[in-house]
Amino acid sequence: MSTKPALHFTHANSFPAVSYRKFLSAFERDFDVGFIDMLGHNPAYPVTDCWPNLVDESLHYIEARYAGPVIAVGHSLGGFISFLCAIKRPELFRAVVLLDSPIFSRRVSSMLWLGKRLGFIERLTPGRGSRTRRHRWTTSAEVLTHFQARAMFAAFDPDCLKDYVEGGTHAVEEGVQLRFEREVEYRIYCGLPHIFPSLQGQLRVPTGFIGGSHSDYVRTADIRHMRRGFGIVTREFDGGHLFPLEAPLAAARSTRDMIETLLSSPR
Repeated sequence: MSTKPALHFTHANSFPAVSYRKFLSAFERDFDVGFIDMLGHNPAYPVTDCWPNLVDESLHYIEARYAGPVIAVGHSLGGFISFLCAIKRPELFRAVVLLDSPIFSRRVSSMLWLGKRLGFIERLTPGRGSRTRRHRWTTSAEVLTHFQARAMFAAFDPDCLKDYVEGGTHAVEEGVQLRFEREVEYRIYCGLPHIFPSLQGQLRVPTGFIGGSHSDYVRTADIRHMRRGFGIVTREFDGGHLFPLEAPLAAARSTRDMIETLLSSPR
C-alpha cells in the first residue's frame, strides 16, 4: 500500500485517461495516481441523464483503490464527475480540482434542462457530431495524420496526441478503431447535468477551478456562480478547453499549485 497522498484523475469525454500520460507523469513522484481509463463503458454503470451511474462507478473505484481520502483532479467531464462525487460522498475527498469544468449557473442549467425536454440538447453540446464522426482507419499512422489535420488537435502537445492515438485505439478486423465508443460519447454529452444550482450549500470539500483563458465553455456568470454559490477558488490558465493535453506540464504545475492552496486553506 502506497504511503503517498492519493490523487484520483478523471478524463474528459472521448479521451481515455491514458491520453493524459504526460500530464499525470508530473504527479507520479509525489502522489499515488489512479484513474478509470474510460468511464461509461462498464455495462454495470450505463450512461443516463445527469450521469448518476458514472458518479457511482467512480465512487466504487475510489473506495476500492485507495486507503483513504483522495485529491480528485478532473478535466471537463472528469471535473463534473469529481464535483458530483464530492457532493455525494465528501468523506472520500481531501480536495477537488476542476480543469475547465465550470459548475453552471442557473441560466445555463435551465437552458440544458429545456434542451432535454424539447429535444434540442444536441444543439447545446458537442453531441451532434459524436454518432457520425470517423472512428475507423486502416493503420495507426493514418489515425495520427487524420487528427494532426483537425483544428481541434492543432495545439496538442505532440506526446499527448501520440498517447491519444496509441492508447485510444485498438486493432479490429478492418484496421484500427477508436476505443471510446461513439454512442457512449453521445449519451454523455446529451446527459450534461442541469442540476448544479440545486446543489448550492452542499459542497463540503475544498474545491478549485482552473479555466482556459480561450475556452469556449467558461462564462463570467459561471465563474461568479462557482465563487458565490459554492466557495470555489477560481484561476485562469493560458489555453483552450483542452489545455491539459495542449500544455500538460504547465497544466500540471498549475494543478499542483491549486492543490497546495486548497489543502492549506481552512474551509
